[in-house]
Amino acid sequence: MLSRRSLFFITLLSVAPTLLAVDKGYKKDDEAIIGSQSFLASHPDLRSRKLGMESYLDGDYIEALRQFRKGAYYADKPSQAMVADMLWNGEGAAQDRAEAYVWMDMAAERLYIDFVAKREQYWAQLNSTQRAQALAKGAGLYAKYGDAAAKPRIERILERDRRNITGSRTGYVSANLKIQLPGPNGYIDIDANQFYQEKFWQPEQYWQWQSVTWKALPAGTVTTSGLKAVEATPKDDNDDKP
Repeated sequence: MLSRRSLFFITLLSVAPTLLAVDKGYKKDDEAIIGSQSFLASHPDLRSRKLGMESYLDGDYIEALRQFRKGAYYADKPSQAMVADMLWNGEGAAQDRAEAYVWMDMAAERLYIDFVAKREQYWAQLNSTQRAQALAKGAGLYAKYGDAAAKPRIERILERDRRNITGSRTGYVSANLKIQLPGPNGYIDIDANQFYQEKFWQPEQYWQWQSVTWKALPAGTVTTSGLKAVEATPKDDNDDKP
C-alpha cells in the first residue's frame, strides 16, 4: 500500500488531469491530446514523468528514478520533486538526503508552492553536515538540471517537432488538417489547430501554461529558512545526456 507521502506525489505526477486542472482555455479533447503517444513523443518531459509514475506504482523504483531523472533533464519540476523524494527515502538508489534537498530546491525553482513547502521541510531536517554537503552539490546539479540548462533542451524539441510534423518551416497549420488519436471507443479526429495549440508548443506559452497550473494547486503554510543561494556553474556543452 502506498504511504500518504507517496500518494501526495503520485497525485501531483498525473500528467493530463493535473495540467488541465485550472486551464481556463481547456477544450474537451485536450486530455486525449496530452495523453496520446504522438504528443508525448514530442514532450519528453511529460512522457518521462508518466513512465516514471507507472514504474513507481509497479514498484520498479530503479526504473522510476531513471525516468524521473530523464524528465528532470527536460525541466519537468514534478519529476525533479520525485527524484528528491526517492533519494530522501532511499528508493531506487542509496539514501542521500543532502542531494535530495538540492533536487527539491530545483523543483521549487519556479516557486511552485507545494515544492517550496517540501524544500523547507527537508532543510529543517538536515543536520549541519548535510546542509554543507547540499550546498557543495548544488552547483553541479543546477548546471545540468536547472532551468537555465534544461529549458532550452525541451524548447528545441518543441520547435523542431512542430515544424517537422506540420511540414511548414514557419509552423503554419492547415485548417483542414486532422489528426487521429486513440479514444475510449476507437480513434477520434482532432483538429490540427487544437493539437498544435500555442500553449502546448510555443515555449513561452508552454511554461506559462504549466506555471499557472502548478502555482494554483492547493497551497500550504511555508516557513522559510535562512538558506544560502546555490549558484550554478556554466553548463558543459559536451554534457547533453541525463
